[in-house]
Amino acid sequence: MLGTILIVVILLLLLGALPTWPHSRQWGYLPSGGLGTILLILLILILFGRI
Repeated sequence: MLGTILIVVILLLLLGALPTWPHSRQWGYLPSGGLGTILLILLILILFGRI
């Protein structure tokens, strides 16, 4: 159950971080950099079996 919710949240974050939206073109690398950091932390937690 928690894994499904986590996958849905990550997919929504990936969709929101795309620079194709007119209002997010001025944000620069901030959304994708933050999302990359979150994905890296999740990958490390999955590899160590914490999730």
